[in-house]
Amino acid sequence: MADDPYDAGVATDDGDAAGVASRDEVDEAEWLRRMRHSAAHVLAQVVLQMFPEGKIAIGPPIDTGFYYDFDLPRPLTPEDLSDIQKRMRKEMRRNHRFIWDEIPVDEARERFADQPFKQELIDQFSGDSDTLGICTHAEFTDLCRGGHVESTKQIGPFRLTNVAGAYWRGNENRPQLQRVYGALFATREELDAHFARIEEAQRRDHRRLGRDLELFTFSELVGAGVPLLLPDGAVIRQEMERLIRELQDARGYSEVWTGHVARGELFRRSGHLDNYGDVMFPAMRESGRESGHEHSDSADENDSEAYFLKPMNCPVHMTLYNNSLHSYRELPLRYAEYTTLYRYEKSGQLSGLTRVRSLTQDDCHIFITPEQISEEVSNVLELVQTLFQTYGMPNFRYDLSLPGEGGKYVDNPEAWSTAVSALRNALDDAGIDYVEQEGEAAFYGPKADLFVSDAMGREWQLSTIQLDLIQPARLGCVYVADDGERRTPVVIHRAIHGSFERFLGILIEHYAGAFPLWLAPIQARCVPIADRHLDWAHEIAADLRAAGLRVDVDDGNERMQAKIRNGQRRKIPYLLVIGDREVEAGAAAVRVRNGEDLGAMPLDEIREMLTELKRSRAIQPA
Repeated sequence: MADDPYDAGVATDDGDAAGVASRDEVDEAEWLRRMRHSAAHVLAQVVLQMFPEGKIAIGPPIDTGFYYDFDLPRPLTPEDLSDIQKRMRKEMRRNHRFIWDEIPVDEARERFADQPFKQELIDQFSGDSDTLGICTHAEFTDLCRGGHVESTKQIGPFRLTNVAGAYWRGNENRPQLQRVYGALFATREELDAHFARIEEAQRRDHRRLGRDLELFTFSELVGAGVPLLLPDGAVIRQEMERLIRELQDARGYSEVWTGHVARGELFRRSGHLDNYGDVMFPAMRESGRESGHEHSDSADENDSEAYFLKPMNCPVHMTLYNNSLHSYRELPLRYAEYTTLYRYEKSGQLSGLTRVRSLTQDDCHIFITPEQISEEVSNVLELVQTLFQTYGMPNFRYDLSLPGEGGKYVDNPEAWSTAVSALRNALDDAGIDYVEQEGEAAFYGPKADLFVSDAMGREWQLSTIQLDLIQPARLGCVYVADDGERRTPVVIHRAIHGSFERFLGILIEHYAGAFPLWLAPIQARCVPIADRHLDWAHEIAADLRAAGLRVDVDDGNERMQAKIRNGQRRKIPYLLVIGDREVEAGAAAVRVRNGEDLGAMPLDEIREMLTELKRSRAIQPA
């Protein structure tokens, strides 16, 4: 739920924003919102008890609970948080009633004379009405639009979680406040399940696992948002790329390469400078390198002659298409590329691998005739399904993202109408269920966005299929139709993984770092018990490497159990333990990552088992 600048007020589903409701007057979702809203008021009450000189700001309910922002004389400590929680529970047991009322604006100014943030809110909302809402329980009164339970005793189970910094009104030039978060659910079981999910998410956090498994890193010297893949991370990336290449090669895609920079004139014609310029890196001009990163609402007239790092491939792929005149008989023409793109995301939005400034897409642009839209969209949907089933992520859904009010879109109503209708019909023809979302389209066309569920049930927006009737016309793309006339092709913009970097972060968390054998950086490790077993260990490793497997040997001085623990810590799928009996039998004792002991197996059987797991891209238990 979005922050409400008017305290913690929240309107009910039936439009009634006033006061207090009994349990039987609202549905379960609204009752939960009211409990969270009421808890935010109790939080503010208790903090002012502890810090009478404190200043209170806003405190809305949110999807998992509530928060409140404070300006306090000192930073809150973990001990403070524990004390606040105890005091809140004590106040709730006292069964204070919530009393909502409306008072004149002047009276509100007097009541909150010592609260500057509330005064600013009064200034903001006093123009809408002669009165403002307030809510009182015990000795505490706050500005409020309403939406409370009847008394503090009805507030559900909660737990304060953390304190974070937050700028007033989200403006870094305004005071920085302390934001106290709390989780609140209808039942103790739901609250416990929420924290169990948080604990599991922390265990799977790709930033921690990426560090522990030595998959990727970031460097302040290189720059924020620019991920650096270590050798093991690069292996996983290569396997992801190999998979999509195989799938695309079998479906008639042609790979191209277009580099990393292009002139501004190209992005001016495509519409990117006007509609996407705020996410592009600054222009590089012949006269010198630009400094800083400031964008105006419209493109600079000098940008046409400058060079830009590519934020996406579509204009350059259309330039490739224009290299020769194409007949309708050549279409569909599918250009695929895996080059790195660059987008100047705001620093506050960067997050590990899932939000970066340099990203590599499995990008493709498909040039088709209007008659081919439905069939080609269906083919892409089949490719999407095959890929995510291979990763063991079969649960997904689609949104049909449409233009909406306030967005940046190329002004061409006829093209938009045609594209929206065509993509909607293509999804219907393919039997795809979808939800229409206004305001989420690309600036040049509607899109079908895929949301995939991971092992924790979290949804990630990954693949996108975009229908474009605008850019190809702007860039002069044509084909010779069957009647000899030149017509503009339709272009499908399509990325399946989304970006390799973001999807790698998602995969790390999906598998909790325990990748299936085909993705694992090290697929098997030979563990000799003593030095006299080293020769056979190296022979096994050489044999398996010759079969295309990634195998190493732990030839350190540690004892066998320590070597096994090290292999398990690195989440290596198979450990091949070698002692006297294994050397004599030409075998190895096979231990699976999950603790299963397969016993001694001849080398031929080990090779056959591992190569089949790799070939089939089987999903094994962690």
